[in-house]
Amino acid sequence: VQLQASGGGLVQAGGSLRLSCAASGRTTQSTGMAWFRQAPGKERELLSAIKWGGGNLYYGDSVKGRFTISRDNAKNTVYLQMNSLKSEDTAVYFCAAGEGVLITTPLDSFEFDVWGQGTQVTVSS
Repeated sequence: VQLQASGGGLVQAGGSLRLSCAASGRTTQSTGMAWFRQAPGKERELLSAIKWGGGNLYYGDSVKGRFTISRDNAKNTVYLQMNSLKSEDTAVYFCAAGEGVLITTPLDSFEFDVWGQGTQVTVSS
């Protein structure tokens, strides 16, 4: 599977952005999709996850209540709607996939082993 993330940009604090992750190649109902981010000097952070076949969702504590993950199976695209953005949300955002992932809380980021290129999100205060 190949992943293409898009939708990043510059936004003011309090604003919104929607990221998209288009998947091509072989995905199944048991393929898990996730959004990560990495800010300069910080570790990669797992933000949210979903499966093509539906079921549980995962949200990290830092984005719970502000970010929403969704999928459009017909378009093979996963979205991350980001609201109430803060300056600390500034990072490169990545989407990733993993086969047979069980979406639980907590969720191990190492479940996802296929990565797309990142998209930069910059939140100005």
